[in-house]
Amino acid sequence: MQTDIDPRSLIGRKAFDRAGTRIGTVDEVYLDDVTGAPEWAAVRTGFFGRDAFVPLEVSSVEEEGLRVPFDRALIRQSPGFGVGRHLSPQQELQLYRHYGLPLPQPGPEPGRGPGPADTGPPANGSPTAP
Repeated sequence: MQTDIDPRSLIGRKAFDRAGTRIGTVDEVYLDDVTGAPEWAAVRTGFFGRDAFVPLEVSSVEEEGLRVPFDRALIRQSPGFGVGRHLSPQQELQLYRHYGLPLPQPGPEPGRGPGPADTGPPANGSPTAP
């Protein structure tokens, strides 16, 4: 993903799968606790849908919204963890495995998963404000 994008600017944008089919709207962006880089987005799928977590590192921001390089079916089948809370390292590993992504290398503070953007300390767990 483009690193110069403000993570808050993604909230409310439409999200599309690899074929350009709309999958939903970005509800929250989760930042890496160590680097502060945007790592995951929670995308609200369907009218009564749930939030599906999508990886931002391999996604791209385009004029029409966020393009996620996976099929809609795979995105909708992603593990559901609820939004507004900190992702645990185990939950994050589940997401990496679900999407077939290489596991990240341990950073300077292993064992800390991403949390929602703009929530203060990682343990806060407040949802991202639009």
